[in-house]
Amino acid sequence: MEPQKKNFKIVTDKKSARVILPNMLTLIGVCIGLTSIRFALDGRFELAIIAIIFAALIDGLDGRIARLIKGTSKVGKELDSLTDMISFGVAPAFIMFFWKLNTFGRFGWLLCLVYVICVALRLARFNVNSNQEPSWRDNFFEGVPSPAGGILVLTPLIISLSGFDLYTLNYDLIVPIFFITTSFLLISKFPTYSFKKIVIPRRTTIFLLFSIVLFFGLLLIYTFNVIAVTAVIYLLLLPISFFHYQKIKKQHENDRIQDDDDLEDVL
Repeated sequence: MEPQKKNFKIVTDKKSARVILPNMLTLIGVCIGLTSIRFALDGRFELAIIAIIFAALIDGLDGRIARLIKGTSKVGKELDSLTDMISFGVAPAFIMFFWKLNTFGRFGWLLCLVYVICVALRLARFNVNSNQEPSWRDNFFEGVPSPAGGILVLTPLIISLSGFDLYTLNYDLIVPIFFITTSFLLISKFPTYSFKKIVIPRRTTIFLLFSIVLFFGLLLIYTFNVIAVTAVIYLLLLPISFFHYQKIKKQHENDRIQDDDDLEDVL
């Protein structure tokens, strides 16, 4: 009698075991976000920004990995929000406070408080709205997502490290503007691209892979220059996403009116 062969499985059937990997990644993101504060406290702002970028990459991976291996859970969802609060709310606020906002006195601390509160409100709203039925609106966020907000408030510091500013920018004016604008975008209902349900034609996959490799290659060589350019491109995409959202919304409203008219004709 031949011994029964056991099928080797990379992912176990047990739900409790499948949630470990994405939750581990999320906790690593917490550690990286807190470490960025330590770097900023020591005046090592380059490492602080790199830590935030790594936290953003992990934030983009843990949820996708959880869905891929069917390891999603309510604990993971709440843990992800707490991680975002630390890595893209508290950490960027402290980094900018240690770099520039501490020279503004109480007003600088007020800007930090307002930004962190807006991140908390944005995450709370996202958790509530995430339980809704899937629709075309899933291609858009309501307001700027917290990882993007964390990068946006760091943009003045990133530009200063990239060398693009040539010491001509007035950071005493630019930093508060970025904080106030980003805080408003976080809690607003301004539609922004989510980039979650982009359909890539198979014939363009090779070009997409090449673009990703090229982007990360440039990121390794010209780190802060690439991050600064990416932040500017994202800002330029905001009005495009707004008009695109309005166009799709109008199309769906017209289709719904047409369906109602057809139904009335039938009745």
